[in-house]
Amino acid sequence: MNAATTQKTTFSRTTTVQIDIKASKTIIWNLLTDAADMARWNSTIISIQGRIQLGEKIALKSTLDESRTFKLKVQALQAEKSMVWGSGMAPFFKGVRTYQLNDTANGAVQFTMTEQLSGLTFPMAAKHIPSFDNTFDTFAADLKKEAELQQQNA
Repeated sequence: MNAATTQKTTFSRTTTVQIDIKASKTIIWNLLTDAADMARWNSTIISIQGRIQLGEKIALKSTLDESRTFKLKVQALQAEKSMVWGSGMAPFFKGVRTYQLNDTANGAVQFTMTEQLSGLTFPMAAKHIPSFDNTFDTFAADLKKEAELQQQNA
């Protein structure tokens, strides 16, 4: 697993994590898009409500900030390949999370998750936003563990 990395500029912050998972894209995709089951295997999520489908809105409570519910919209979705969630009001402040699944030469699936926070008001908000690095590492490890367990039991 590659540990999460964060790049910062004055008006943005981007955090990315990658991990190779020895499971089918179908298993991984089903885990990423089943909101009702996500809190069971993903220790970074307290709750998630709504349907993870193109154009749908979801409400997410994360261990990163337990007092806040993040209102997100599924902005793009290409089954078993990529998905984008977003929130905020551009150009002032927005958050965009991208999930990608890619085949690897060794038969595994490379999972990549990236979140970019940006906008004109980002410099004022940045000091109040905790680091995502540890949470991203945990999310990726939880996904790998559950997907590989389901692959073994398939």
